[in-house]
Amino acid sequence: MQNLSVKIGSTEKNCPIVIDNCELSALSEDVLKVVGKNNCLAVFSEKVFKLYGNFLKFPKERIFILKDGEKEKTFKTCQKILDKALKLKLTRKDYIIAVGGGVCGDIAGFAASIYMRGIHLIQIPTTLLACVDSSVGGKTGVDTKFGKNLIGSFYQPDCVFINTNFLKTLDERQFKTGLGEVVKYAFIEKNCGCDEDFNLINYLSLNSEKILARNSKILEELIRICVSLKISVVEKDEHEGGLRKILNFGHTYAHAVEKLTNYKKYTHGEAVVKGIEFVFQFAYKRGEILESYKYVAEDLIKKYNFKKIPDFNIKKIISAMKLDKKAESDGIVFILPTDCGSVRELKAVDNEILKYFG
Repeated sequence: MQNLSVKIGSTEKNCPIVIDNCELSALSEDVLKVVGKNNCLAVFSEKVFKLYGNFLKFPKERIFILKDGEKEKTFKTCQKILDKALKLKLTRKDYIIAVGGGVCGDIAGFAASIYMRGIHLIQIPTTLLACVDSSVGGKTGVDTKFGKNLIGSFYQPDCVFINTNFLKTLDERQFKTGLGEVVKYAFIEKNCGCDEDFNLINYLSLNSEKILARNSKILEELIRICVSLKISVVEKDEHEGGLRKILNFGHTYAHAVEKLTNYKKYTHGEAVVKGIEFVFQFAYKRGEILESYKYVAEDLIKKYNFKKIPDFNIKKIISAMKLDKKAESDGIVFILPTDCGSVRELKAVDNEILKYFG
């Protein structure tokens, strides 16, 4: 077991993060200890409930099953969760518990943030992507026809329980999509301001075979590293006013890919890897990085055999990037690599992007 925590200065809230591989029945007991005598509503992703519902013994009447897929992350689904909470007569002292991947965590977290203007929240991420990224930091949201996560809130959970046993049944594609976010942390590590030096690029390179084989101890350490880096960023910039923007490394292009393919063709992690490749090319063409570092990045990505995404028409990509919630009126915001593990923000106009990719 490894215990971390996020300390949020604006709310004086301390969010414990437990990384463990205990039996799931014991996990259920630990969660219910946090809930105590209060009531709860457990929001399960459908697939997770089928696999683990019998191990996580929440009362049946206090379970909401969320259908799988990004298409479910809507106001309509959020309303159903809120209606269930109201029928259960949950109060501000009670808990919403998210048990699933990023979609489940995002929408359950958003529901918790607006139910009675805020109810207790517990995150139990069951995918690698949710473990290393979306369950930590307090971002919640729903999608609209205009784009992904354009409606949401910053709402910190009361605690996060990360259990690596869930990853044993994760299909290969979803496991790889989590690794897409893991690789992102390697390229931004020095900017995170963490007291501990992990040298994540080297760790990922040396342990690639064990990680792909899902070695339990290696995965637990990998999650600890990524969560530690995210904690360091979130504690310094909860609401993405500055430093937290580095977590969007590769995401500007990735969100455009997802939008152009209606969130159906590629997973988020696959799109992020494509976005990372794009910003490395952009930085190299601008003379911001040495060719040797570009090769390091390409070699690391190659070790994990991510799904290849073809190049898109750059004008279509630019139009889609302008709809991203982080876009600004006078340019598209990118996080570019500058040196090993270091990045910086760049605001680029259409012509500059077309100069290199047109």
